[in-house]
Amino acid sequence: MDTIIGADAAKLAGLQIDQLQKVRKGRITLEHIEWFNGLLRTERDKLSGVSRSDPRFKLVKTLDILVPADYVHATRLTSFAEAHRSEFYYYDSNLTDQNFGRATTQLKPGQRFKVDVFQIKETVTSENCMVFLHSQKALLVGAQGASIVYEQERKELPKNRGYISFDEKENLWQDADGRHRVPHIDAHSGGAFYFRLGYFGDPWRDVCCLLSFRDAEPAAAGE
Repeated sequence: MDTIIGADAAKLAGLQIDQLQKVRKGRITLEHIEWFNGLLRTERDKLSGVSRSDPRFKLVKTLDILVPADYVHATRLTSFAEAHRSEFYYYDSNLTDQNFGRATTQLKPGQRFKVDVFQIKETVTSENCMVFLHSQKALLVGAQGASIVYEQERKELPKNRGYISFDEKENLWQDADGRHRVPHIDAHSGGAFYFRLGYFGDPWRDVCCLLSFRDAEPAAAGE
């Protein structure tokens, strides 16, 4: 007796074939598949845009950012350190253009952004944060974006919080132990600021906030 393949089963078979072809061509890696399979269903929904809400992240402020006219991505962290390093109580010496030059979104002079500040309400992983940022269609601007937030809006940042500027894991600098490091600026009630590097594999708690960049003005049709 012939087996009748249902529409869902046929679709699944087609997706499996397509996925296998992408693996063979190097467009998808086994690590990608393992990561996706390890997500909760709610996280998969957020990543695919099915839902953009997540009670673990609360919007507390939106900032307006204008990329300076003299901004140069290749030398931004050098020029920022020269201008502002003395203002920080602590400044990690590994925050350099060489280490963090591979930002996913490389800023350009004159660009305007809205930066949504989301407070973390309960302990989350870096993977949780990345899923949420993708659900917000956030632009990942790394250490360079964090430096502009400090330069232009540090007085508006709620104190006793750390402000994390994520990037894709593969674009984050790896230290001597092979651990990916995540830039964040800490603002303390006494007026002290820290420019630190956290660890991608460590949990993030409710004293931290995400910096979620988005275009201030939608692109015109055809752009």
